[in-house]
Amino acid sequence: MAVPPSPYDFLPSVASFTVSSDSVVTGQILPNAQVSGIMGAGGEDVSPHLAWSGFPEATRGFAVTCFDPDAPTASGFWHWAVCDIPIDTTELPAGAGSGEPNSGLPAAAITLRNDAGSKRFIGAAPPPGHGPHRYMFVVHALDVESLGIDDSATPAFLGFNLFFRSIGRALITPIYEQL
Repeated sequence: MAVPPSPYDFLPSVASFTVSSDSVVTGQILPNAQVSGIMGAGGEDVSPHLAWSGFPEATRGFAVTCFDPDAPTASGFWHWAVCDIPIDTTELPAGAGSGEPNSGLPAAAITLRNDAGSKRFIGAAPPPGHGPHRYMFVVHALDVESLGIDDSATPAFLGFNLFFRSIGRALITPIYEQL
């Protein structure tokens, strides 16, 4: 099966900055904490620790997303989407997006419903035998404090708004496969 290109390759070029994690590593297998229990893959559905630095000076806020472009759909699968993260927040602890909406996130942050239908992080659960999937954890640096969308928006609508407001982007892309 051919690996689809990164959807970020088709977006406007923006500044790159650094995102790091105590939980996940680009190219490495996701730990069980970031695998889904809710969707039956035997994991814990814990959002990973993320910390970022070196973003553009004009940054006024952030959004954090997790997207699987390898899902067997025409639109991939959104695992997590949070926007309106204040400029003074440059780190999210593990579990910040788990459980109730906005538990562990800054008060101003807005968590959108993921493709599993809940307003939280949901871990990896690719179909058994489908091959390795990429999980793109992305921190988006924005030129506004708020995107002006509410929690009824979809991650795709968030992505549409990010197209116009992102001035920087940082990615960590671990993988996961169910045999």
